[in-house]
Amino acid sequence: MNNFFAILGGMGTLATESFIHSLNKKTPSAKDQDYLNYVVVNHATIPDRTEFIKDSQAADPRPYLLKDIQDFAKLEPNFFVLTCNTAHYFFDELQASTTIPLLHMPKIATNSLNTRYHIKKNSTIFFLGTEGSLFSQVYKNLIESEGYQYRTPALSVQKKINHLIYEDVKQKKYLNYPLFYEILSELLEIDPQAHMLLGCTELSCLFEQFTTKLDFPIIDAQNELIDFILTHSNQ
Repeated sequence: MNNFFAILGGMGTLATESFIHSLNKKTPSAKDQDYLNYVVVNHATIPDRTEFIKDSQAADPRPYLLKDIQDFAKLEPNFFVLTCNTAHYFFDELQASTTIPLLHMPKIATNSLNTRYHIKKNSTIFFLGTEGSLFSQVYKNLIESEGYQYRTPALSVQKKINHLIYEDVKQKKYLNYPLFYEILSELLEIDPQAHMLLGCTELSCLFEQFTTKLDFPIIDAQNELIDFILTHSNQ
């Protein structure tokens, strides 16, 4: 197979499905041959990334991710896509294991704050993601390096985000729009001028489903990654 890429997914499966659906929906197409070539690795049994980041004694997801890269590099894809935001904590180690480029979703998303949305420097960016992503500070470092004020939700709001990600989307496959709307509204009440960056693909599932109903200044990392892929695939 020539001119294709590999999607390292399954973290979680519903989020991977959302990524593929969004990618196909946004692909300009009039016939079958207009869609992009890709393979999907839905490795659902990879251990939880947040648990390991918070506790190094927990099951380690890295050997599974490295094995997937090793196995699918043999197919010689143009690049790899890592659909899990939290897993980018391991990005440098994963990229070092292969000469095939691994797209960096957090970098693509944070770059878009200026290049695509032209948000004024020093503006507040609320980050919504897993506790693993908060702990790793991957987004914090990138957002601040772009000249913005990185801000995390209060503990009470983060508990709602955790519930939304793990109990609603992951466990129940329930896209809890009322809770999602409540969270976004609470953050905007704190700082009406702030923007919100969604850095978890379970939240991207909600964004994909309800984007036409949402009237909030949202930047969705998954959506930015998809647009990046589509833009560069047409060059």
